[in-house]
Amino acid sequence: MAQRAVFRTPDGLDIAYEVWERDSKLPTVVLHHGFAADGNTNWVAPGIVDALTAAGRRVVTIDARGHGASSKPHDPLFYGEEKMAADVRTLLDLLGEPSYDLVGYSMGAIVSALVASQEPRIRRLVIGGVGASVVELGGVDTRVVGSGVIQALHTDDPSSITDPNAAAFRMFAEMTGADRLALAAQVRTLHQKPIALDDITASCLVLAGDDDPFAGRPDKLADALPDATLRVLPGDHLSVVRDPDFAKLIVSFLADTP
Repeated sequence: MAQRAVFRTPDGLDIAYEVWERDSKLPTVVLHHGFAADGNTNWVAPGIVDALTAAGRRVVTIDARGHGASSKPHDPLFYGEEKMAADVRTLLDLLGEPSYDLVGYSMGAIVSALVASQEPRIRRLVIGGVGASVVELGGVDTRVVGSGVIQALHTDDPSSITDPNAAAFRMFAEMTGADRLALAAQVRTLHQKPIALDDITASCLVLAGDDDPFAGRPDKLADALPDATLRVLPGDHLSVVRDPDFAKLIVSFLADTP
């Protein structure tokens, strides 16, 4: 059974997180979800939390600002992956451990890369659902996301959305019950400047689906990280996290002897 808690950010937002307690000598695993998802959608429902806890790991999921059970302001000033990375560092301080393993998917992969580039407490890092755009653009691949996502999230008429990727984001937001205006505010502030990948001291695992347009050329991302392994699995951006091998690779990599 998970323990639910909330902490307050310096800019006045409540950030929700859940802890699955286990008595482990290995570092706590912190999981950061993707855009329009939350800790449950990305990590609990696909069985990844169960796989980690079955391996004896203490696990923490965080709901990013604008997502899940966390505060959802509609002002873009509250958003951006750098602010989300600051929230993760606050959580690390709150948990009070000397080292952590950090796993991020899609938007959460950008957040996790930012954290790891600034945070020596990250022992091992797993980033999934992203590829060369992290190196080339400093964030999720806006060349694929397109410019119609904000309008798609705002419109009251989903049938008016002509961009298929924007329509997919709208559909996913509705499926997860997300606050569409909060999500639109995050899209306005997507991180698009260089990330100091060379400063990441953690060993890294890059995970990508072979049919994921948002994780194009993941080998370029793996090559840009000082110590990285790449694994490509069958699936697209949504389905690959449900592949049993996705969880198995995470558990194995985060073990003492992967």
